[in-house]
Amino acid sequence: MSIPLLSSAKDTFIISIGGSLIVPEEIDWKFVRDFKKCIIGQIAKGKRFVLIVGGGRTARKYITAATQIDRAIPDSDKDWIGIHATRLNAHFLRTIFRDYAYARINTNPHDLEDFYNAKEPLMIAAGWRPGFSTDYDAVLLARYLSISTVINLSNIDYVYDKDPCKYSDAKKITKMSWDDFRALVGDTWNPGMNTPFDPVASEIAQKANITVSILNGKRIANIEKFFAGNKFTGTIISNPVRHQ
Repeated sequence: MSIPLLSSAKDTFIISIGGSLIVPEEIDWKFVRDFKKCIIGQIAKGKRFVLIVGGGRTARKYITAATQIDRAIPDSDKDWIGIHATRLNAHFLRTIFRDYAYARINTNPHDLEDFYNAKEPLMIAAGWRPGFSTDYDAVLLARYLSISTVINLSNIDYVYDKDPCKYSDAKKITKMSWDDFRALVGDTWNPGMNTPFDPVASEIAQKANITVSILNGKRIANIEKFFAGNKFTGTIISNPVRHQ
């Protein structure tokens, strides 16, 4: 007997997947294969998932090429390029997960009808409209669906206090407040932006008291530790605990 996607918010996980995990240069089919196996294993244990996939390198390549041809292209058009890259990646994932996924890809985080109708244990979502990233979509869905944690999978192990590719003394951070994280990334979203988590989504997450756990998507065993409730490698961003 199938269990509805939203049978329990406690057992439903929202995962924002960086597009560059799927297409770092070429399509990383080995990562997708291993990730699929991980998710199916968790579904067998009763967990449900909403996977929201970004445009990543594919989006940035198209945006870069467009601006090399015409530097006057407005940000809204750059964003639409990125949005369609997310939808291509989403269709790819829905095809890979076709035996477990709801038939339609969600492209509007305000349209929740499919989430409540779905009997499948998995929903794939993609970009919505200019000015908003898939991280934003993930946080908005978490707020609407009363899910307290968003998992963000990218190609980094931790959030650092500065860019570790540029600074050898960059320090990893395992736990941080939303205030500290937002001071690090700022408040503005730009098309093709590459930060650990979208600044606009961060503001919403802070106000809605949503926790974001940032993990390296390539480390499948580490993701499984997270689902098992064990100690994992990554960064947890949340509001400070308020003691009465």
